[in-house]
Amino acid sequence: MIKKFGNYLLAGTIVALPLTVTLFVIVFLVRNIGAPVSQLLFAPIFRRFDAALPSAGLGGLALDLASTIVALCFITLLGALSKFFFARILIGISESAINRIPGVGLVYRTVKQIVDTFSKQNKAVFQSVVMLEFPRAGLYAVGFVTSEAQGEIQERTGEIVVNVFVPTTPNPTSGFLIMVPKGDLTYLDMTVGDAMKLIISGGAVVPKWTGAGSKRLPAEKEG
Repeated sequence: MIKKFGNYLLAGTIVALPLTVTLFVIVFLVRNIGAPVSQLLFAPIFRRFDAALPSAGLGGLALDLASTIVALCFITLLGALSKFFFARILIGISESAINRIPGVGLVYRTVKQIVDTFSKQNKAVFQSVVMLEFPRAGLYAVGFVTSEAQGEIQERTGEIVVNVFVPTTPNPTSGFLIMVPKGDLTYLDMTVGDAMKLIISGGAVVPKWTGAGSKRLPAEKEG
């Protein structure tokens, strides 16, 4: 009975987890976006009519939900306008002003760099997927080639060294930057997207591979 109960509990968790995460995200957005936006947009309107802004119950929830929708529409509109030249100039001016604010500019630049690195527009940052021995010989990890090392690092190693980002599981936004001799890397056929799925799922989602028996060698060994 205990074993069956455990199996049912696990099955129920698997079924309920996507819905639970979805509800959590919605509640998070409503509380952290809808509530502040309600204070900015609707509070002045309610004060003008000498009415109190609903802050609890169904009225407060409906107002925060409406504010969240307004905020998301505004963000979508901002994304659409960013495609136009004039709008890009305005965004650039705004970013320049924010960057000049002490403290705030540092936080903004850091967050923007992280977002740009992992956004679809900058997938080329990860040039290819590799397998390497990490964190010690005999253990293997999946990493992403970002570039070929240059300058002092390349000169002091005395060989061709490649910059490889090894992300952590299940959060790929953190990880390790390691410099690896190109000859120690095994270049994989999987795409960056497939490798991300593998990492985020903790190895549960493995991309299909039909090239059994073949092996892509590092660039200097090909041919």
